[in-house]
Amino acid sequence: MKAIIVTDQVAGLAGMKLAERPEPRAAINDVVVEVYASGFVPTELEWPSTWTDRREQSRAPSILGHEFAGVVTAAGYGTTGLSVGQRVFGLADWYRDGSLAEYIAIEARNLAPLPGDVDFKIGASLPISGLTAWQGLFLHGRLQTGQSVLAHGAAGAVGSMVVQLAREAGAYVIGTGRAADRQKALDFGANEFVDLENDALKDIGGVDLAFDVIGGDIQKQSAALVRAGGTLVSVVGPAEARPLNGFAIDFVVEADRGQLIEIVERVRDGRLRTNIGKVSSLDDAVATLNSTQRRKGKTIIQVRS
Repeated sequence: MKAIIVTDQVAGLAGMKLAERPEPRAAINDVVVEVYASGFVPTELEWPSTWTDRREQSRAPSILGHEFAGVVTAAGYGTTGLSVGQRVFGLADWYRDGSLAEYIAIEARNLAPLPGDVDFKIGASLPISGLTAWQGLFLHGRLQTGQSVLAHGAAGAVGSMVVQLAREAGAYVIGTGRAADRQKALDFGANEFVDLENDALKDIGGVDLAFDVIGGDIQKQSAALVRAGGTLVSVVGPAEARPLNGFAIDFVVEADRGQLIEIVERVRDGRLRTNIGKVSSLDDAVATLNSTQRRKGKTIIQVRS
């Protein structure tokens, strides 16, 4: 099968290539999925799991990509809840070969059914962004109706999901980003927008939950804005700053079938919009992912039409 692989951590994105790899087989509790579309997160090249397994042994060449949508083609022993021919989408284990390939082997529990009226490209755009926003807001942030949320990167793949889910939950949302992102963030539902290049973040006052996707000085400023009892949620590693009388939580997103079902149902009934940017074929994926153009929204690789 065709797959996008990386072999050299130093080379980064420049070291990726399209290559032929053996088709995977379904182990116990696995299914094999024919991939129709895959998402991609540029920071994958910085993740230790891209290069080593859980025993810290090298796993290069590694197949990139971990969120995808496709059709089940085989089921291993002990697999329950899914059947051959079923449309699915989900989030693959970080330590296994990924979804920028024609086929992927994955634990069945990491997948959810993809309704027939949801396009594969949309399905592939949801797992990382949608689950990150859902878990950060509701599982770790314990967001309640009437609270206020500071959503960084509000026009990005994760940030736009944070804005929409928080607004649906009855929160007041302050989005941030570059000046060019203002209208897009407001269109996704932000009540206010802060231009991080020109506006003073401290002027917004206190918030109940700050959702950090940036880190550094922005994280420190955000922590100072969290009210007593509030939470700073970070997805960029251990928090360097903590709210004075609140909580700081950093987390790594996890696959969850129930949450994926909740997310895709919101897409179906119009409560949640995806944020897809560039769409490319698998043959053109290397050039697309190495492009120096600023990514706007989720990059999707369409493996099959």
